[in-house]
Amino acid sequence: MKWTLFGWLWPLDVVVDPLEDAHARSMADLHAHSFVRPWTDGEFHDMLTQPTTFGFVVRELTWGKARILGFVLARGVAGEAEILTITVAPDWQGHGLGRKLMDAVLSKAHRDRIESVFLEVDETNRPALALYRRLGFFQVGGRPDYYRDPSGRKTAALVMRRDLR
Repeated sequence: MKWTLFGWLWPLDVVVDPLEDAHARSMADLHAHSFVRPWTDGEFHDMLTQPTTFGFVVRELTWGKARILGFVLARGVAGEAEILTITVAPDWQGHGLGRKLMDAVLSKAHRDRIESVFLEVDETNRPALALYRRLGFFQVGGRPDYYRDPSGRKTAALVMRRDLR
């Protein structure tokens, strides 16, 4: 939870809700702040209409506002789930919102009797790696030169898994 508003200490409430197609534009805007090759609202719309895709959004609730602060998008099929993407607004990173989103996905996966959850993470993304390891994910593979940073340098994707059963 973040605690500043107009320079005063004030609690800002956040809520985690299921993703809806109406979130596609906000998802694309947030994604553009975190990825060199961001996904478009059309791509998000297409994914959200697939029956195997699910996810969650975390929103700020302050004086009637409902700004989207982050989201996670996943797909589940045949006893496995994959985190397709997750992002949190830059000014809200480090406040536990990524953990809230991951907890929501893992809870749904458990309810849906998913046996394993997979994800890919940039090897240079230390905060995300620390979160995933705290959540019980472990590395099972890698993809060399999978990501590019803003300067064009290529970095590896680490493939990680968490078993739920």
